[in-house]
Amino acid sequence: MIRLRLYTTLGCHLCSQLEVLLSELSSEPVTLEHIEVSEDEALMARYGVRIPVLADEQSEELDRGFDPARLAAWLEARDWLDAGAWKALQRRLDGEPPAAEATGAVMRGGRRFLG
Repeated sequence: MIRLRLYTTLGCHLCSQLEVLLSELSSEPVTLEHIEVSEDEALMARYGVRIPVLADEQSEELDRGFDPARLAAWLEARDWLDAGAWKALQRRLDGEPPAAEATGAVMRGGRRFLG
């Protein structure tokens, strides 16, 4: 189990985006401790313009973790990256259609047909 802190604030759409990427790219389940920065002036001064910020148990931080490449590199440095999920995400980000699976599915004109 991966335990991380997420410095965030209410309604942060980038934080939501980060959480989705984190669940997709991590090699094991993640537990997030959400820390609301708007309730503490010191946290606002430190994180207010940087959220979302992830911090691991050693307090090493990642700014802009909603950027998939930055998050993947941070996870990889800790041996927490699911390399297969990262490759699949990279293909999607590059605009490649999903690979036809063993079901024999074929893409034609943006529609998926089962073979």
